[in-house]
Amino acid sequence: MLEKAAYSPTIVYRRILPHDLKAVEQLHAALFPIRYELEFFLNVVNSHGIISWAAVDGETQELVGFVTTRIILAKESEIVDLLKSESSRTEQTLVYILTLGVSEQYRNLGIAFSLVQEVIKYGSDISSCRAVYLHVIDYNEPAIQLYKKMSFKLARRLQMFYYIRGYHYDSFLFVYYVNGGQSPCSPLELITSFAVHLKNLFTSLRAKLQRNDTKKLERWLKCKERDSSLTNSQQNKRILGAENSLSQCV
Repeated sequence: MLEKAAYSPTIVYRRILPHDLKAVEQLHAALFPIRYELEFFLNVVNSHGIISWAAVDGETQELVGFVTTRIILAKESEIVDLLKSESSRTEQTLVYILTLGVSEQYRNLGIAFSLVQEVIKYGSDISSCRAVYLHVIDYNEPAIQLYKKMSFKLARRLQMFYYIRGYHYDSFLFVYYVNGGQSPCSPLELITSFAVHLKNLFTSLRAKLQRNDTKKLERWLKCKERDSSLTNSQQNKRILGAENSLSQCV
């Protein structure tokens, strides 16, 4: 008997709309350990300073995922030092991901990946935008792996960034550069690069020393062989001389 095929819904991606208010509220409440004010959700569904996308089941029309973002000025952000220096820095903007979530039964279908792609495309289409960035709590391993898979750069670890239900948690700050906003090398990248350089230098030096040792050994063997030949030749001459002397004596 054939097993029933796994459910693979058709997911539609669109902007969040005012009629999504209740669904967005409920999904945030189900996914996050903190509570958001009604004002936040009203801003989300009405696009008041927040740009957001929804993932919707094409068959049931259920909202099953979301991503909310805000555009901020680069000069007012915490990652201004991670951006490429430009004379027009005052005009640079960033897209900051506020929240990202997918309903539990719809996970592992690439929905979060697609939602973040929508954000990256949006940021890339803004000429002044230099990066998309976000914070993720340190124990959210699936999210961390997602951002790494999507080529976000781990820029910093922020100690005790979150305070949730009486406990502090660290945060990782991830950055995805767009429109030539590539960062200068971070301290970690400099250390890593220097370590790789040293390793390559030592490897090259060791190989060179080995080649020199091999050449020296070859020269020593040749000299040894030559000296041996000379010694044998001298010995042969002495023997011949002795024989000649003996013959003469006879």
